[in-house]
Amino acid sequence: MIQHTTRRLAGVVALAAALAACGGGDDAADTPDTTVPAAAPTSQAPTTVAPTTAAPTDTTAPTSTPTETTQPTGGLVTVQHSVIQIEATGTFVDPEFGAYEGAGRGSGFLIDMGGSTGQGNIAVTNNHVVTGAGKLEVWVYDEDTPRNAKVLGVSECSDLAVIEIDGSPIPTLSWFSGTNAPGTEVYVAGFPLGDPEYTLTRGVISKERAGGDTSWASIDHAIEHDASSQPGNSGGPLVTADTLVAGVHYASSAQTNQSQFYAIAADVAKPIVEELAAGTDVDSVGINGQIVSNEDGSITGLWVSGVKSGSPADEAGVQPGDIVTRIEGVSVGLDGTMRDYCDVLRSHNADDQLAIEVLRYSTAEVLDGELNGDSLVTSFSFAEELGDDATSGEAYADYMTVTDDTGSITVQVPTAWAQVDGAPIDLGDGVASPSIVASPDINGYRTTWSTPGMEFLASTTLAGTSAGDMLDLVTPADCDSLGRTDYDDGFFVGQYENFVSCGGTDTEYVVVATNSVDGQYGVLVAVQVVTVADYEALDQIMRSFN
Repeated sequence: MIQHTTRRLAGVVALAAALAACGGGDDAADTPDTTVPAAAPTSQAPTTVAPTTAAPTDTTAPTSTPTETTQPTGGLVTVQHSVIQIEATGTFVDPEFGAYEGAGRGSGFLIDMGGSTGQGNIAVTNNHVVTGAGKLEVWVYDEDTPRNAKVLGVSECSDLAVIEIDGSPIPTLSWFSGTNAPGTEVYVAGFPLGDPEYTLTRGVISKERAGGDTSWASIDHAIEHDASSQPGNSGGPLVTADTLVAGVHYASSAQTNQSQFYAIAADVAKPIVEELAAGTDVDSVGINGQIVSNEDGSITGLWVSGVKSGSPADEAGVQPGDIVTRIEGVSVGLDGTMRDYCDVLRSHNADDQLAIEVLRYSTAEVLDGELNGDSLVTSFSFAEELGDDATSGEAYADYMTVTDDTGSITVQVPTAWAQVDGAPIDLGDGVASPSIVASPDINGYRTTWSTPGMEFLASTTLAGTSAGDMLDLVTPADCDSLGRTDYDDGFFVGQYENFVSCGGTDTEYVVVATNSVDGQYGVLVAVQVVTVADYEALDQIMRSFN
């Protein structure tokens, strides 16, 4: 090893012993359980799998027994004339399936607007059924050919949308204005599982004002009932025995074994629908999504399945497959629901500039930008900050994922850095600290300044240690320091120090000090920068760390 490596590790061991002696460094409503765990966002993008059935059409996919169909009597027979099946065709990105181009199906219903809009066939459905679709087709009762439809307005926080359907008049339903008392008989009408056959299921209201904060919506309250439903029922009506619309079905909760289901109450939906029918979006920036989190909860946010063209989200550069992690400085989805995200939207006007932070799942980049303002850009990049003074060099063509021997650290490094040492390091406290060294030639990396490479150390002993104290450990004798700079990539906050003229060469040496998101590890990352491509490698290392 050359001097810079030997002294660095010796310093770490010395501090570890001190910390071991002194005990560490600086101190550091009634709602259905509907958190939807997603495929954990890691350094690898999700594998794209073509769905073998109809594309996912609902937030929650029940696995219970098939829906029991009730034979309608009296006026209930006529409900079918006003209930439609909607096919939304486009390209979406699903947390489980990945990207797919296809058609998903949901339900909807014609609603009597009292002649207030001067428009034709006005239908209600869910935001997640239609937003982001390139084409909408609607099947109407007793018609063999689908009709075209267009979206008039959406509310992503309320999971509501209003569409206008072409063609001759279609019978309508009317809103229920009474009390949704527990025990009241209700019916779910629609087209479960994308099947073209209409179904009507019977149940009773079990709770008039259930909590409305879920992983796909945030409303004042929902109706809880036990009329069985399936994916594909989304957007259909929950009707009373008198055929009045008591609510808009918006999925079931996977955590209740499908014994209870939920609908957006009519008193909540009606005023929003009136605004949407007039062409005004409500609490919406153009995103079709749901809250997701990885297994340890270190990454949470709003998974973007689709984006409405021309919307604030689209103009900002938000793409399907992104995860919105912050909006106006507020973390999104920490409680597994849309509540915090929607509270921010409801606290601002539709044209206000809102700062957002996005994790781009496919590249592991963290992006910052504004809705109704500046487009998304990489939040921090060593290549952009420091690359101008580095020696030019060809970018690395490919990256590979490497893991330390304990399985604690996973990062991506250039495939050209084929030599990898994942052995842990004992910092003198008897604890094996996870570590990875990667380089085209590890011996050359350790003994010369002409070979690029990196070392990644994660130590529980250093947990809670300030970034400055950790950087004090790393003082390569043959380099000149340009000073320390605060580091914040949206997930990790700390400092980095840039060393230049190492060994009398143009090689630079960068050390990043931070703590892991969960606070369990102090993290040191050192990269020997021979060309600007190594700064790009450092960016990928930090983006992909898991």
